[in-house]
Amino acid sequence: MNKVASSHSSTRRWRWLGGILLAFVLVAGGMGLYAAWRVWWKPNVAVSPFGPAYLYIRTGSSFQAVLDSIRRQDLLIDTEAFAWLAEHREYPRQVRPGRYRLEGGLGNDALLDKLMNGQQDTVAFELNAFKYKPQLVGQIAPQIEADSAKLRALLQDNSFLRRRYQLDTTTVLTMFLPGPYRFLWNTSAEQFLDSAAAVHRRFWTPERRRRADSLQLSPVQVHVLASIVQRETAKPEDKPIIAGVYLNRLRQGMRLQADPTLLWAIGNFGVRRVLNKDKLVDSPYNTYKRKGLPPGPITSANRQSLNAVLKPATHDYLFFCARPDFSGYSDFAATYAEHRRNARRYQRTLDSLKIRR
Repeated sequence: MNKVASSHSSTRRWRWLGGILLAFVLVAGGMGLYAAWRVWWKPNVAVSPFGPAYLYIRTGSSFQAVLDSIRRQDLLIDTEAFAWLAEHREYPRQVRPGRYRLEGGLGNDALLDKLMNGQQDTVAFELNAFKYKPQLVGQIAPQIEADSAKLRALLQDNSFLRRRYQLDTTTVLTMFLPGPYRFLWNTSAEQFLDSAAAVHRRFWTPERRRRADSLQLSPVQVHVLASIVQRETAKPEDKPIIAGVYLNRLRQGMRLQADPTLLWAIGNFGVRRVLNKDKLVDSPYNTYKRKGLPPGPITSANRQSLNAVLKPATHDYLFFCARPDFSGYSDFAATYAEHRRNARRYQRTLDSLKIRR
Protein backbone atom coordinates (compact mmCIF):
# COMPACT_ATOMS: atom_id res chain seq x y z
CA MET A 1 0.00 0.00 0.00
CA ASN A 2 2.82 2.38 0.83
CA LYS A 3 4.57 1.48 -2.42
CA VAL A 4 1.47 2.30 -4.45
CA ALA A 5 1.04 5.64 -2.65
CA SER A 6 4.70 6.41 -3.21
CA SER A 7 4.34 5.60 -6.93
CA HIS A 8 1.32 7.92 -7.27
CA SER A 9 3.17 10.68 -5.44
CA SER A 10 6.19 10.34 -7.76
CA THR A 11 3.95 10.46 -10.84
CA ARG A 12 2.24 13.64 -9.62
CA ARG A 13 5.63 15.19 -8.96
CA TRP A 14 6.86 14.43 -12.51
CA ARG A 15 3.64 15.75 -13.98
CA TRP A 16 4.03 18.90 -11.95
CA LEU A 17 7.64 19.32 -13.10
CA GLY A 18 6.62 18.57 -16.68
CA GLY A 19 3.90 21.19 -16.44
CA ILE A 20 6.37 23.73 -15.16
CA LEU A 21 8.83 22.83 -17.93
CA LEU A 22 6.12 23.07 -20.58
CA ALA A 23 4.99 26.41 -19.21
CA PHE A 24 8.60 27.60 -19.27
CA VAL A 25 9.02 26.44 -22.87
CA LEU A 26 5.78 28.10 -23.90
CA VAL A 27 6.72 31.34 -22.16
CA ALA A 28 10.22 31.26 -23.62
CA GLY A 29 8.84 30.45 -27.04
CA GLY A 30 6.27 33.21 -26.76
CA MET A 31 8.93 35.66 -25.72
CA GLY A 32 11.07 34.54 -28.65
CA LEU A 33 8.19 34.91 -31.06
CA TYR A 34 7.41 38.33 -29.64
CA ALA A 35 11.05 39.38 -29.98
CA ALA A 36 11.10 38.15 -33.57
CA TRP A 37 7.81 39.92 -34.32
CA ARG A 38 9.10 43.11 -32.74
CA VAL A 39 12.27 43.11 -34.84
CA TRP A 40 10.92 41.71 -38.12
CA TRP A 41 7.26 42.62 -38.49
CA LYS A 42 6.13 45.10 -35.82
CA PRO A 43 5.14 48.44 -37.41
CA ASN A 44 8.22 50.61 -37.10
CA VAL A 45 7.86 53.47 -39.59
CA ALA A 46 6.56 56.46 -37.66
CA VAL A 47 3.06 57.57 -38.63
CA SER A 48 2.88 61.26 -39.49
CA PRO A 49 -0.25 63.43 -39.74
CA PHE A 50 1.38 65.01 -42.80
CA GLY A 51 1.37 61.78 -44.80
CA PRO A 52 4.16 59.47 -45.98
CA ALA A 53 7.77 60.43 -45.35
CA TYR A 54 10.61 60.03 -47.82
CA LEU A 55 14.06 58.57 -47.28
CA TYR A 56 16.64 59.95 -49.71
CA ILE A 57 19.73 57.80 -50.21
CA ARG A 58 22.42 59.47 -52.30
CA THR A 59 24.53 57.51 -54.75
CA GLY A 60 27.53 55.97 -52.94
CA SER A 61 25.97 56.33 -49.48
CA SER A 62 27.13 53.99 -46.72
CA PHE A 63 24.83 52.10 -44.35
CA GLN A 64 25.86 54.50 -41.61
CA ALA A 65 24.78 57.43 -43.76
CA VAL A 66 21.38 55.76 -44.20
CA LEU A 67 21.04 55.31 -40.43
CA ASP A 68 22.10 58.91 -39.83
CA SER A 69 19.42 60.12 -42.24
CA ILE A 70 16.78 57.94 -40.56
CA ARG A 71 17.72 59.26 -37.12
CA ARG A 72 17.92 62.87 -38.27
CA GLN A 73 14.39 62.75 -39.68
CA ASP A 74 12.93 60.53 -36.90
CA LEU A 75 11.59 58.15 -39.54
CA LEU A 76 11.56 55.03 -37.35
CA ILE A 77 10.23 54.27 -33.90
CA ASP A 78 13.06 51.82 -33.10
CA THR A 79 16.13 52.49 -35.22
CA GLU A 80 18.25 49.94 -33.33
CA ALA A 81 15.88 47.08 -34.18
CA PHE A 82 16.04 48.12 -37.85
CA ALA A 83 19.84 48.31 -37.71
CA TRP A 84 20.08 44.82 -36.17
CA LEU A 85 17.87 43.25 -38.82
CA ALA A 86 19.62 45.18 -41.59
CA GLU A 87 22.95 43.70 -40.46
CA HIS A 88 21.38 40.25 -40.23
CA ARG A 89 20.06 40.52 -43.80
CA GLU A 90 23.38 41.98 -45.06
CA TYR A 91 21.79 45.21 -46.24
CA PRO A 92 24.98 47.24 -45.53
CA ARG A 93 26.61 45.42 -48.48
CA GLN A 94 23.90 46.39 -50.94
CA VAL A 95 22.75 49.94 -50.19
CA ARG A 96 20.90 51.22 -53.25
CA PRO A 97 20.39 54.94 -53.89
CA GLY A 98 16.98 56.46 -54.47
CA ARG A 99 13.95 58.25 -53.07
CA TYR A 100 11.95 55.82 -50.98
CA ARG A 101 8.40 56.45 -49.86
CA LEU A 102 7.89 55.24 -46.27
CA GLU A 103 4.28 54.49 -45.45
CA GLY A 104 3.43 54.79 -41.77
CA GLY A 105 3.22 51.44 -39.99
CA LEU A 106 5.65 49.59 -42.27
CA GLY A 107 7.71 46.91 -40.50
CA ASN A 108 11.48 46.47 -40.67
CA ASP A 109 11.37 43.39 -42.89
CA ALA A 110 9.09 45.01 -45.44
CA LEU A 111 11.14 48.22 -45.31
CA LEU A 112 14.35 46.30 -46.00
CA ASP A 113 12.67 44.48 -48.89
CA LYS A 114 11.84 47.88 -50.38
CA LEU A 115 15.36 49.27 -49.87
CA MET A 116 17.22 46.16 -51.01
CA ASN A 117 15.08 45.75 -54.14
CA GLY A 118 15.44 49.43 -55.06
CA GLN A 119 11.66 49.95 -55.00
CA GLN A 120 11.97 53.70 -55.00
CA ASP A 121 9.28 56.25 -55.68
CA THR A 122 9.52 58.33 -58.85
CA VAL A 123 9.57 62.12 -58.93
CA ALA A 124 6.85 63.75 -61.03
CA PHE A 125 7.13 67.45 -61.86
CA GLU A 126 6.15 70.01 -64.46
CA LEU A 127 8.92 71.54 -66.56
CA ASN A 128 7.96 75.15 -67.18
CA ALA A 129 9.04 77.11 -70.24
CA PHE A 130 12.43 78.76 -69.76
CA LYS A 131 14.54 81.22 -71.72
CA TYR A 132 18.04 80.51 -70.43
CA LYS A 133 19.98 77.40 -69.45
CA PRO A 134 20.44 78.45 -65.81
CA GLN A 135 16.64 78.55 -65.53
CA LEU A 136 16.50 74.94 -66.74
CA VAL A 137 19.14 73.87 -64.21
CA GLY A 138 17.30 75.79 -61.50
CA GLN A 139 14.12 73.81 -62.19
CA ILE A 140 15.83 70.41 -62.38
CA ALA A 141 18.32 70.62 -59.50
CA PRO A 142 15.72 70.53 -56.67
CA GLN A 143 13.90 67.58 -58.26
CA ILE A 144 16.60 64.94 -58.79
CA GLU A 145 20.02 63.99 -57.49
CA ALA A 146 21.82 65.13 -60.65
CA ASP A 147 24.70 67.45 -59.87
CA SER A 148 23.75 70.95 -61.02
CA ALA A 149 27.38 71.87 -61.83
CA LYS A 150 27.69 68.77 -64.01
CA LEU A 151 24.43 69.58 -65.80
CA ARG A 152 25.56 73.16 -66.45
CA ALA A 153 28.87 71.87 -67.79
CA LEU A 154 27.21 69.39 -70.16
CA LEU A 155 24.88 72.07 -71.51
CA GLN A 156 27.99 74.12 -72.39
CA ASP A 157 29.93 71.20 -73.90
CA ASN A 158 29.64 71.47 -77.69
CA SER A 159 31.55 68.26 -78.32
CA PHE A 160 29.28 66.25 -76.01
CA LEU A 161 26.08 67.79 -77.37
CA ARG A 162 27.01 67.24 -81.02
CA ARG A 163 28.13 63.67 -80.44
CA ARG A 164 25.16 62.67 -78.32
CA TYR A 165 22.25 64.72 -79.68
CA GLN A 166 23.47 66.37 -82.90
CA LEU A 167 22.88 69.76 -81.28
CA ASP A 168 25.13 72.55 -79.99
CA THR A 169 25.14 74.95 -77.07
CA THR A 170 22.73 77.27 -78.89
CA THR A 171 20.26 74.74 -80.28
CA VAL A 172 20.23 72.35 -77.29
CA LEU A 173 17.32 74.32 -75.80
CA THR A 174 15.14 72.92 -78.60
CA MET A 175 15.49 69.49 -76.96
CA PHE A 176 13.39 70.35 -73.90
CA LEU A 177 9.62 70.26 -74.17
CA PRO A 178 7.75 71.95 -71.32
CA GLY A 179 5.25 69.67 -69.64
CA PRO A 180 5.05 66.76 -67.21
CA TYR A 181 8.11 64.60 -66.56
CA ARG A 182 8.73 61.63 -64.30
CA PHE A 183 12.18 60.51 -63.18
CA LEU A 184 13.86 58.32 -60.61
CA TRP A 185 15.30 60.64 -57.99
CA ASN A 186 18.85 59.30 -58.42
CA THR A 187 18.89 60.26 -62.12
CA SER A 188 22.29 61.61 -63.18
CA ALA A 189 22.86 64.69 -65.33
CA GLU A 190 23.54 62.52 -68.40
CA GLN A 191 20.46 60.38 -67.74
CA PHE A 192 18.29 63.47 -67.41
CA LEU A 193 19.49 64.79 -70.77
CA ASP A 194 18.97 61.37 -72.38
CA SER A 195 15.43 61.24 -71.00
CA ALA A 196 14.64 64.73 -72.29
CA ALA A 197 16.02 63.69 -75.69
CA ALA A 198 13.76 60.61 -75.66
CA VAL A 199 10.69 62.78 -74.98
CA HIS A 200 11.78 65.03 -77.84
CA ARG A 201 12.18 62.06 -80.23
CA ARG A 202 8.71 60.79 -79.34
CA PHE A 203 7.24 64.19 -80.16
CA TRP A 204 8.83 64.20 -83.59
CA THR A 205 6.67 61.55 -85.20
CA PRO A 206 7.03 60.76 -88.92
CA GLU A 207 3.90 62.85 -89.58
CA ARG A 208 5.36 65.91 -87.83
CA ARG A 209 8.64 65.48 -89.71
CA ARG A 210 6.70 65.38 -92.99
CA ARG A 211 4.92 68.60 -92.04
CA ALA A 212 8.23 70.28 -91.22
CA ASP A 213 9.65 69.14 -94.57
CA SER A 214 6.62 70.58 -96.39
CA LEU A 215 7.39 73.94 -94.76
CA GLN A 216 11.08 73.57 -95.73
CA LEU A 217 12.04 73.73 -92.06
CA SER A 218 14.18 71.40 -89.97
CA PRO A 219 12.91 70.31 -86.54
CA VAL A 220 15.34 72.78 -84.95
CA GLN A 221 13.99 75.61 -87.10
CA VAL A 222 10.43 74.65 -86.17
CA HIS A 223 11.41 74.95 -82.50
CA VAL A 224 13.04 78.34 -83.10
CA LEU A 225 10.00 79.74 -84.90
CA ALA A 226 7.64 78.21 -82.33
CA SER A 227 9.60 79.93 -79.56
CA ILE A 228 8.93 83.29 -81.24
CA VAL A 229 5.24 82.48 -81.66
CA GLN A 230 5.06 81.48 -78.00
CA ARG A 231 6.56 84.79 -76.87
CA GLU A 232 4.22 86.72 -79.16
CA THR A 233 0.96 85.36 -77.73
CA ALA A 234 -0.58 83.08 -75.16
CA LYS A 235 -3.82 82.87 -77.13
CA PRO A 236 -4.24 79.45 -78.79
CA GLU A 237 -6.44 80.95 -81.52
CA ASP A 238 -3.76 83.45 -82.57
CA LYS A 239 -0.78 81.09 -82.57
CA PRO A 240 -1.40 79.46 -86.00
CA ILE A 241 -2.17 82.88 -87.52
CA ILE A 242 1.05 84.41 -86.20
CA ALA A 243 2.98 81.35 -87.35
CA GLY A 244 1.46 81.91 -90.79
CA VAL A 245 2.59 85.56 -90.78
CA TYR A 246 6.21 84.63 -90.08
CA LEU A 247 6.17 81.83 -92.64
CA ASN A 248 4.81 84.26 -95.24
CA ARG A 249 7.66 86.63 -94.41
CA LEU A 250 10.26 83.89 -94.70
CA ARG A 251 8.90 82.82 -98.10
CA GLN A 252 9.06 86.39 -99.39
CA GLY A 253 12.57 86.99 -98.06
CA MET A 254 11.37 89.66 -95.60
CA ARG A 255 12.95 90.19 -92.20
CA LEU A 256 10.88 88.71 -89.40
CA GLN A 257 11.09 91.94 -87.35
CA ALA A 258 9.96 90.00 -84.28
CA ASP A 259 9.98 92.07 -81.10
CA PRO A 260 10.58 89.03 -78.82
CA THR A 261 13.87 88.25 -80.58
CA LEU A 262 14.89 91.87 -80.07
CA LEU A 263 14.09 91.64 -76.36
CA TRP A 264 16.29 88.52 -76.20
CA ALA A 265 19.07 90.49 -77.91
CA ILE A 266 18.90 93.36 -75.41
CA GLY A 267 18.38 90.95 -72.52
CA ASN A 268 15.15 92.48 -71.23
CA PHE A 269 11.87 90.62 -71.61
CA GLY A 270 10.06 93.05 -69.32
CA VAL A 271 9.85 95.79 -71.96
CA ARG A 272 6.29 96.80 -72.88
CA ARG A 273 7.35 99.13 -75.65
CA VAL A 274 10.17 98.50 -78.13
CA LEU A 275 12.08 101.66 -79.08
CA ASN A 276 13.90 102.45 -82.31
CA LYS A 277 17.23 102.48 -80.48
CA ASP A 278 16.60 98.85 -79.48
CA LYS A 279 16.50 97.91 -83.14
CA LEU A 280 20.11 98.98 -83.57
CA VAL A 281 21.57 96.34 -81.27
CA ASP A 282 24.18 94.16 -82.96
CA SER A 283 23.04 90.59 -82.35
CA PRO A 284 22.22 87.52 -84.45
CA TYR A 285 18.88 87.60 -82.60
CA ASN A 286 18.03 91.08 -83.93
CA THR A 287 15.56 90.09 -86.65
CA TYR A 288 15.04 93.76 -87.51
CA LYS A 289 18.58 93.82 -88.94
CA ARG A 290 19.09 90.20 -90.01
CA LYS A 291 17.06 88.06 -92.35
CA GLY A 292 15.87 84.58 -91.52
CA LEU A 293 15.47 82.82 -88.22
CA PRO A 294 17.75 83.54 -85.27
CA PRO A 295 20.36 80.86 -84.46
CA GLY A 296 18.44 79.40 -81.53
CA PRO A 297 15.16 79.52 -79.62
CA ILE A 298 14.31 82.44 -77.34
CA THR A 299 12.31 80.18 -75.04
CA SER A 300 11.54 76.47 -74.77
CA ALA A 301 8.57 76.04 -77.09
CA ASN A 302 5.64 74.00 -75.82
CA ARG A 303 3.64 71.48 -77.84
CA GLN A 304 0.87 73.96 -78.61
CA SER A 305 3.30 76.46 -80.15
CA LEU A 306 5.13 73.74 -82.08
CA ASN A 307 1.88 72.39 -83.50
CA ALA A 308 0.86 75.93 -84.46
CA VAL A 309 3.97 76.19 -86.62
CA LEU A 310 3.49 72.72 -88.07
CA LYS A 311 -0.18 73.49 -88.84
CA PRO A 312 -0.14 77.23 -89.61
CA ALA A 313 -3.16 79.18 -90.72
CA THR A 314 -3.26 79.91 -94.46
CA HIS A 315 -3.70 83.63 -95.23
CA ASP A 316 -1.98 86.62 -96.88
CA TYR A 317 -1.13 88.50 -93.68
CA LEU A 318 2.37 89.93 -93.38
CA PHE A 319 1.89 92.07 -90.27
CA PHE A 320 0.27 91.95 -86.86
CA CYS A 321 0.06 94.19 -83.84
CA ALA A 322 -1.24 93.78 -80.30
CA ARG A 323 -4.79 95.03 -79.84
CA PRO A 324 -5.11 98.24 -77.82
CA ASP A 325 -7.62 96.61 -75.44
CA PHE A 326 -4.73 94.50 -73.96
CA SER A 327 -6.84 91.38 -74.46
CA GLY A 328 -3.79 89.46 -75.59
CA TYR A 329 -5.14 89.10 -79.11
CA SER A 330 -3.62 90.68 -82.22
CA ASP A 331 -4.86 92.67 -85.21
CA PHE A 332 -3.57 91.30 -88.53
CA ALA A 333 -2.90 93.09 -91.79
CA ALA A 334 -1.89 92.17 -95.33
CA THR A 335 -0.56 95.65 -96.22
CA TYR A 336 1.85 97.96 -94.46
CA ALA A 337 -0.63 100.83 -94.59
CA GLU A 338 -3.25 98.80 -92.75
CA HIS A 339 -0.63 97.68 -90.25
CA ARG A 340 0.42 101.28 -89.58
CA ARG A 341 -3.18 102.15 -88.69
CA ASN A 342 -3.33 99.22 -86.26
CA ALA A 343 0.04 100.13 -84.76
CA ARG A 344 -0.95 103.77 -84.24
CA ARG A 345 -4.06 102.76 -82.32
CA TYR A 346 -1.94 100.60 -80.03
CA GLN A 347 0.72 103.31 -79.59
CA ARG A 348 -1.90 105.93 -78.72
CA THR A 349 -3.21 103.64 -75.99
CA LEU A 350 0.33 103.23 -74.59
CA ASP A 351 0.77 107.01 -74.68
CA SER A 352 -2.52 107.57 -72.84
CA LEU A 353 -1.36 105.19 -70.11
CA LYS A 354 2.09 106.83 -70.04
CA ILE A 355 3.78 103.53 -70.87
CA ARG A 356 7.13 104.64 -72.22
CA ARG A 357 9.08 101.40 -71.93
